[in-house]
Amino acid sequence: MKLAYSPNSPYVRKCWALAIQRGIEDRIELWTVPTTDPALAAVNPLSKVPTLITDEGQAIYDSPVICEYLDSIGSGPRLFPESGPARWKALTQAALADGILDATQPRRREVALPQDEGRITYIKLQQGKVARALDALEADADSLGDLGTIGEIAIACALGYLDFRYPHEPWRPGHPKLEAWYARVAQLPPMSRTVPPGP
Repeated sequence: MKLAYSPNSPYVRKCWALAIQRGIEDRIELWTVPTTDPALAAVNPLSKVPTLITDEGQAIYDSPVICEYLDSIGSGPRLFPESGPARWKALTQAALADGILDATQPRRREVALPQDEGRITYIKLQQGKVARALDALEADADSLGDLGTIGEIAIACALGYLDFRYPHEPWRPGHPKLEAWYARVAQLPPMSRTVPPGP
């Protein structure tokens, strides 16, 4: 398999962390490719990373679909619960974590542009989404384990991205349980081996 890859992308990190957790990373070649490369557009019309090329040559995107595909191969414990409340909880956690990323990635570009009233309002709106998501995660932090589900992996990647790109907006104050959980799981191989190099 081949994974179209950018080492600073939190969406890529989520896929790679899941592969490490499941013990299948040695089956995946990392393809470092800019999103402007025609070779990427040839396999993914959206020209985005991550994109996974399976052993059969099928292109799979984007990160939620790639993660579910990677969870379907290999013999390790599954990270997508099969059915019932545990599945919906894991998927909802993953969606919340992706929502944090969706609210923060575009904001990096907005900050670099002239700060008119509309842009300031937009940035505040996105900050509010992240703040509410962090409060929800803090309320649920006692239930979080050691990266045993896609939800927990996605949450860890989202918090890592906040540290990486928004150190001037610290998320830890007011979230002591979430802080303690993240400090623990950040040391585990799926996270420690996927730290973005920056800048």
